[in-house]
Amino acid sequence: MQYVYILKCNDGTYYTGCTNGLERRLEQHKNGEVHYTQNKLPLTLSWYCAFPEKQMAFKFEKYLKSGSGIAFRNKRLVV
Repeated sequence: MQYVYILKCNDGTYYTGCTNGLERRLEQHKNGEVHYTQNKLPLTLSWYCAFPEKQMAFKFEKYLKSGSGIAFRNKRLVV
């Protein structure tokens, strides 16, 4: 399985990522091992979704990072 996930950072921004090991990746974020989020701790997992195919997950992650994807995220996926 491939996961697309959204983290809420302590500064109010969101981080969108994709991984095949969600728990491992979340630990990396929480331990400050991911450059973008290391100065934005603590983090909260806001949303995630599992995809059976890597290509589908990557396409959805790319969409969530686009202008319309950000609007969709803010309206439907995060509080």
